[in-house]
Formats: sequence, structure tokens, C-alpha cells
Amino acid sequence: MDLADLGFEEGAHLLVRRALKHLPPGAELGVTGGDQALPDQLRTWCRKLGHHVRLPDDGDANVRAWVVRGSADLDRWTQAQRAGGATPDGIVPRADPSWGLAARGALVEPGGPVPPFDLIDRDLVWADIAPGLYTSAVAAQWNPDVVIQWDAEFTLPDEIERAVVQVMTYLVENKQAALVVLARLLGRIHPHFREVQQLLAVQIADEARHLEVFSRRALLKGGVLGTSSVSGRESLGTLLAEPDFSLASFLLSVLGEGSFLNLLSFLDRHAPDPVTRQVTRLTRQDEARHVAFGVAHLQHQAAVDPALRGRLRTVVERRHEALAGTGGMNEDVFEALVTLAAGEWTPAAIGRGHEKVRLLQREMYEGRRHRLIRLGFPANEAAELSSLHTRNLM
Repeated sequence: MDLADLGFEEGAHLLVRRALKHLPPGAELGVTGGDQALPDQLRTWCRKLGHHVRLPDDGDANVRAWVVRGSADLDRWTQAQRAGGATPDGIVPRADPSWGLAARGALVEPGGPVPPFDLIDRDLVWADIAPGLYTSAVAAQWNPDVVIQWDAEFTLPDEIERAVVQVMTYLVENKQAALVVLARLLGRIHPHFREVQQLLAVQIADEARHLEVFSRRALLKGGVLGTSSVSGRESLGTLLAEPDFSLASFLLSVLGEGSFLNLLSFLDRHAPDPVTRQVTRLTRQDEARHVAFGVAHLQHQAAVDPALRGRLRTVVERRHEALAGTGGMNEDVFEALVTLAAGEWTPAAIGRGHEKVRLLQREMYEGRRHRLIRLGFPANEAAELSSLHTRNLM
């Protein structure tokens, strides 16, 4: 091989490596070239890869050095395996932890680090709609500065504005919990199941955007945020403490965020200003995708794990018992919802507002019950479990 004047610091090793690839171990490649440091550069490079360098004999006038093909770089890949199966998508039921961060389908050199991914079984995280949901979620991303008219002119009575601020404060608190739960789950999923990783990453981006818009609406008129109750934070704390992926998804997405779909629809209907209406309408579109994945994942797992529904029932009962002594929903939030639904300060209007909030709670109960039936629970058991859901809603 004639390298001309090309040196190893300029890429000559690429040509040498390409030529050696087609030679069997023990074969020799004669190398010539004009770079004065060529023999020394060859020695350094070959030492790293397990080849050997032999200086030319007197009769090898046209060769600067002989490279003896070693077998180390062949042995390096002897035990290598593909990070995936033979199917077109390459997804296997159980990912090998040693694959680590390797791309699915890549040839993985053995002996590398093993990252601490503990969710390595496909059925523990998967839903067939995950790839499609990710595609639609990416397409549906929205920019708060563009799609929300923050400069819309409106003036609300002080009591109504304070009610909006209190509800937004409550929403921020709940969405912060959702963001943390999703982020913790995402970091545990093996990258082999990248479609689920990608979907959860977009959901985290959704929650971050929801935090922004709820906070901006709360502070839009220059006020201060509302109250945060101990009972509300205790309820959310049980979400943070759940280590099981499916149970956490069940509590957060199927029950909690499912109830929030009803709440956001309620706020859309009774929004006293255009900004509040835009904020709740846009966030509800995102939350609907979150709930869809949670339901689809649990349907998938229930099909392969007959014991799942027993575990779901247990986690609902355990959470209910843990929160039995708490005060439930922040009273300030309940009254703020009544105020928004009433629209004015008359006995009749307040009575109607109170009834609308009670109807909202009934709608939440029915929504949870229907989702539980979709997961395979008998109607009477679904009704019972729905009634045990936390009074803080999330």
C-alpha cells in the first residue's frame, strides 16, 4: 500500500485499516509512503490494535514497513451481539442490560458499562400505540407565546381573578408532581424501548409547558399565587412514592390526569376570560394523550399479566387508607371553582355554581369508572374503586 505523503495524523490509518480488514491473521501488508515518521506511526497505531510491525529486509527496497495482521481486533467482536431481534423493528421482549446506551440493532462490543436501567421488560412499559402517539404528540406541540393571546384586554372583578389565581396555583402544584413522576420513570426505562422513552419525554415537555402557562396566567394581572394545602401535598406525595411503573402510570394517568380532563373541560366552559379559556383548552389536548397512553399500556399489560388488576385494586385501597385522615381537596380550590361556575354573587348563582362543581365531581367519578371497566374490572368493582380515588383529584 502506497500512502504517498499522507501521514497518520492526517488519516492514513483509515487506508491501512481498510486494507488489513480483508487479510487473515498472520498475513503481511507492505506499506510505503513519503512521511519520514511512517514506521514509528505504524508501530504506535498497530500496538493499540494488536497488529505487529516488521521492518523491511534489504530486498524490500519499496517497503517502509510490514504490518503483520493480528487477531485482537477480530476477537474483540467475536462475542458481540446485536442489540435487538430479527424482526423488522428489532424489539425483543427483554433487553440485555449490557447493551446500555447502544442503538437498537447496533453490534455491541462486550465488556462495556452497564447503566442502571431496571425497566428492561417490554411488557412492563409497552403499548402498541406508543409510536403513533409520539408522532402525533410531536406534531401537536405548541408555543405559548404564539398561540395564547397574553395581551388580550379584559378586566375581572377581584374575587373572580383571585378564584382564577387559586385554581391556577392548584394546577401548577399538580403538574409539578406529574413532571417529577414522569421524569423518574423515564430515567429507568432501557433505551431499547425508545418509542416509550420518546413519548414520555414529550409528555414531560408538555408538563413543563403546562407549568409555564398556568403560572403565567396566575400572575398575569400582577397578583400573588394562592394557597397550597397540606392534604393536597400529601396526596401528591403518594404519587412520588410509587416505584412500580404500571402502578404509577395507573395512579397518575388513568385516575389522576383522567379526572383532570374533566376539570379542564369545566374550566374551559366557565373561564371568565379568553386567556384562561385558551390555557385550559390547549392543556386538555395534551392531557388526553397522556391518559390514552396510560390506558393503552395497562390494557397491554393486563393481557399478559392476569394478576395486574389485583395489584391495581391494592394500590387504590392502599392510597385511600394512607390519605383517610387528610382533609381532601383544598377548600380554597373548591370555593374558587364554585365562584367561577357561579359567575356572580347572588344566592341563586352561588347555588348553581355549587351544584355544577358537584356535577363535575360526579363526571370525574364516572370517567374513572369507565376507564376502569376498559381495563377489565367488573362494573361494580370499577364503581367501588372510582369512589376510593383521592379527594384531591390527582
